[in-house]
Order: sequence, then C-alpha cells, then structure tokens
Amino acid sequence: MTLPRSLVPLALCAALPAWAAQKPASAPPAPVIAAEVRTEPFADRVEALGTLRANESVSLTANVTETVSVIHFDDGQQVKRGEVLVEMTSAEEHALLEEARARLAEAQRQYDRVKSLVTQRSASESLLDERRRDLDTARALLVAIESRLADRLIKAPFDGVLGLRNISPGALVTPGDLITTLDDTGVMKLDFTVPSVFLRDLAPGLAIEARAPAYGERTFEGAVRSIDSRVDPVTRSVRVRALIPNPDRTLKPGVLMRVELLRNPRETLVVPESALLQKGRDHHVMRIDVDAKAERVAVKVGARRPGQAEILEGLSAGDRVITHGADKVRPGQAVRVQALDDGTRPLAELVGAAP
Repeated sequence: MTLPRSLVPLALCAALPAWAAQKPASAPPAPVIAAEVRTEPFADRVEALGTLRANESVSLTANVTETVSVIHFDDGQQVKRGEVLVEMTSAEEHALLEEARARLAEAQRQYDRVKSLVTQRSASESLLDERRRDLDTARALLVAIESRLADRLIKAPFDGVLGLRNISPGALVTPGDLITTLDDTGVMKLDFTVPSVFLRDLAPGLAIEARAPAYGERTFEGAVRSIDSRVDPVTRSVRVRALIPNPDRTLKPGVLMRVELLRNPRETLVVPESALLQKGRDHHVMRIDVDAKAERVAVKVGARRPGQAEILEGLSAGDRVITHGADKVRPGQAVRVQALDDGTRPLAELVGAAP
C-alpha cells in the first residue's frame, strides 16, 4: 500500500531508533588557563650603557720627597676619615717643632711681662708692640712647622676602601708618586647618556635598573641624581648620573652596566602577553564572563615589558582572560578554568594543576 506524501515524514520518524530521536548532548566546558587583569606599577623603558664610578674617589700621593718609615694599611682595607695610612721620616721636623714651641712660650712670657709694665707705666707702648710682633712671629713659625710635619703623614680624606699598596717601608717617594687609591663604594655613581628626545621625561628621582654580565642576572636598582646642563651637539644626547646603593660593596668602579631608565612611571592595567590575540593591527582577548563563557573583546595595547602588556582600553581590573587554550575556544563557549596564571609558576605546573 502506498502512503500519502504528507505522512512519509511521520513514518520515517517512527522508524528511527530511540537513540536517534534524542536531543544531542551539550559539549563539556573547554579547559583553559586564565589570568586576572591587575593594576600594577608600569614604566616606559629606555636602554643605555653606563660606567660605574665610586661616590668619592682619590689617588693618594706624596706631597714631599721623603723616605717612608711606617705603613699602617693593607690592600683592600676599610678605613675611616682621618686615619693615618703612611708615616714618612720626620725626625728633623719634630725637633724644629719642639724649638718652635719653646720660642712661642718665651715670646708669650716676654709679651705678658711687658704688658704688665705698660700697665704700670714702666715701659713704652712701642716695646709692647715689638713683643707682640715677636709673639705673632713665633706663632706663625709653629704653624709652618706643623704644616711641614702634616705633609709627612698620609691620612684618609674620607671613609672608604683602599686599593693596592704601591710602596714599601724605606722607599723614597716624591710628589706625585702613587701610594694607593681610596674609594667610597657605599654608594656608586652610574654615568650614562640618553637621547635628547627623552629630555622632558628626565628628572632627579627617576628610577633605574642596571645589570652587568659580571654579576649574572642580578638587578641593581637606583635613582637619577642629576642631569647634565648641556646636550652634546654631535650625538644629540644628554649625560645622566644615577646613584645606586651598594651596602655589600659588590659593585666596583669601572664596570660597564646596561641601564634601563624607567620613565613615565604610572599605575596601569596589565595582562600576560600570552592572552593577546592579534589580527592585523587589532588586538583581542578571550574574556571569561560571569556565566563562565568565553567572549571576544577588542583591547587597546600600550607599552610592553617581558611577559606583560599594558591595556589602555577594553578591560577592567578583576576581569579574567584566557592565556592558554584561547585558540581552541569559540565565543559563547563554556570554559573551565584549570588554573590561574599569576606569573609565579611555570606553564608545565599550571597544565598539571587540574582539580
């Protein structure tokens, strides 16, 4: 018997198995790794090369031609300001010093005696003037001898660390001969040049970060102390000086360092760079909404730093964005956050963090 055409669909439905007539089951949520949009300190980075210098540095030399009698320091010793480092032969100066003191004492007695007689009108004012002149002369002679004696003592002009010793006891030194060096390394100066296009962003107090191959991956932080008053007309760059605290005396003068000047410091929204999806010049992220579903959001990206990007528009603090697995998720699809990426754990650990 032939069925009417209008009843054919009904007959086909009746002939289908029971499992085929059921509604397809919904797909399970896609596992993803997400990160929270956070507000963090951010700054634009300008790279430069700089050379370290001690905060205070001096080459200690002799002032007179004399023989070294005693040395009071060792290589690399920490010394205090005013500490005697080297004594030179000064027997003659000590004898002259005793003579000058005796002359001064005698001149003082003669002056006091004549002054008393002038008060009693037993001596003239002119004689008192002569005795005053003799007293002043004796004082000047004593100061001269003390100065000559001081030239035979080499003292530390400030607190610091000494370099290598270049003399030995008994050596004859002349003016200009290098005895040793003295550096105040508690704080280091770092001089570097910056293109003049960044001149308006430069100001004392601006933070810097510096690294050097000699110290591995260690980062030294400091701040700009001063900016040169002139721009080099050839290179169109300006010289900048920063100070870096060096309490453990790790940094040494003369080391070449790579400097990052942190200009335009600000508080801004940041996301991991792995959350960005780029198409041409446009950037998007996959944000997880309140219903645990993915939604495609256009964002405006600002500056970047290793592993992070600044977000100027499109997101708010506290939003969750997909950092890994976004390429397998479609807008509107349900997702399951397998782990939150806070930047402290490696990806392998996050992937294995499923509940």
